[in-house]
Amino acid sequence: MGNWKDFVKDFCTKEKNIEVLRAEAEKAFGNYGVYPRSINEVGNAIVMMARGENEKCLVVVGEDSRLQELKGNQTEENGLKVKVCPLSNENCYVIRKIFPYTNPQPHKGKNITIGLGDRLGLASPGHIRLIRDLDVFPVLAQQSIRELNLTGRTYEDVISAAAWAVFQEGYTKGYGADGDHLKTAEEVKMSLNVGMTMITLDCSEHIDNSAAHAGLSELREKYSRFTEEERERWERKYLNRDVKIGNYSFHISEEDLIRMACVYGGAIRHTLDIYHNIIAKCGRPIDFEMSIDETLTPTSPASHYFVAQELIDGGVEITSLAPRFCGEFQKGIDYIGDLKQFTDEFAVHAAIADHFGYKISVHSGSDKFKVFPVVGEKTNGRYHLKTAGTNWLEAVRVIARHKPDLYRRMHAFALEHLEDAKKYYHIGAKVENIPALETLADSELPELMNRDDSRQVMHITYGHILQAKDENGNPLFKDELYKVLYEYEEEYANALKKHIGRHLEGLGLL
Repeated sequence: MGNWKDFVKDFCTKEKNIEVLRAEAEKAFGNYGVYPRSINEVGNAIVMMARGENEKCLVVVGEDSRLQELKGNQTEENGLKVKVCPLSNENCYVIRKIFPYTNPQPHKGKNITIGLGDRLGLASPGHIRLIRDLDVFPVLAQQSIRELNLTGRTYEDVISAAAWAVFQEGYTKGYGADGDHLKTAEEVKMSLNVGMTMITLDCSEHIDNSAAHAGLSELREKYSRFTEEERERWERKYLNRDVKIGNYSFHISEEDLIRMACVYGGAIRHTLDIYHNIIAKCGRPIDFEMSIDETLTPTSPASHYFVAQELIDGGVEITSLAPRFCGEFQKGIDYIGDLKQFTDEFAVHAAIADHFGYKISVHSGSDKFKVFPVVGEKTNGRYHLKTAGTNWLEAVRVIARHKPDLYRRMHAFALEHLEDAKKYYHIGAKVENIPALETLADSELPELMNRDDSRQVMHITYGHILQAKDENGNPLFKDELYKVLYEYEEEYANALKKHIGRHLEGLGLL
């Protein structure tokens, strides 16, 4: 890879036309390492992103008052003042003020939105190249508190990584930032304070799973704990009611009402509290998603209807809602379950979402190729899909291909820490189905990312791998891992285009 200084010398000293500069940078990216779509004018200055020896940087050629806040090293190249700036959060704030398209924005009104979680902060360029010309709104900055804790990142880091990628790729169509699976008021406030544009409220800790299979006498006792006002309201609205939604209908009996009130009543209370006391008061539009997919049993159509009606009657503006579907949506592998049952039940859930005017949301959507055609068809092209872990696995595949020794060490470490990782994620992987590393040639290692068991093991141990330290406190894998992915940046981006492209093909978008 060449030197951006040569680009400054060869072109910036004599050429001010941005389109010409972009064309020259694209034609000779291998020589200069300047990202063509990042070249922009700010007054009399030119800003661009470029590859340095070990990391990317922002290069400012010339001066403008709006760029003075950027922190970096001032130098001179061929008589031009040049500032070389790290891609820090602080510098990202400056760029986001100058270039509004690098700020995340809400997506309400967009029919197809896809969460593209990026645990390493390296995947967004590949995602952008895939969806650039599609009618798809990407939520590039999507992370849960669990992911932040396991990777040691912050929401500022997540937004900055997405914003720098947007600037690098010159992507001006907008992207979102999702504070994913937030559970507490403190987490929601923190996410909003740093600029997240979407809040996914995980209500799992307020769902009474025991009520799903409790006997009627126990249910009545649980139901009696709700206020008389709540019970009277629910009975007036739902008791012995026949509900018709599009081509589908269902009946809500007394037992149905009591059971779903006991299972979801606490979640409804929690959602109304968080929405009205925090989200509605934040002073800007927010995409709000309620997640009830963490229950032990699938969400029935009646329960979905009940929850949605209560939220909407309570003044909540829902952008999307994630039910718990039948079957299993395990991490990093395809759907497990009866596809016909899923198709029939998903159609009803999609109709309920359409009835109320929000999008159905599919969580753990990575690699669920069997259900993608159903999602695309039954929603009439209105849905939200969340992916994340599969982007990490494509990075692991690149490492296995080019740095087999590093992969072998990561793989062995993952197996050692698998039981601890299972505290955070449910998987069905069987270690005995994974070939012993010593039996595999280096050339066979990438194939492990095509096997369900090894995919899941590497999928859920990402946090342990990224945060592992030696006895001196130095990273065991992280620095080396990032170095490999920097060297093979284009290969990783192309791998993501291909793999996430398979997702979009299944959805009927390609």
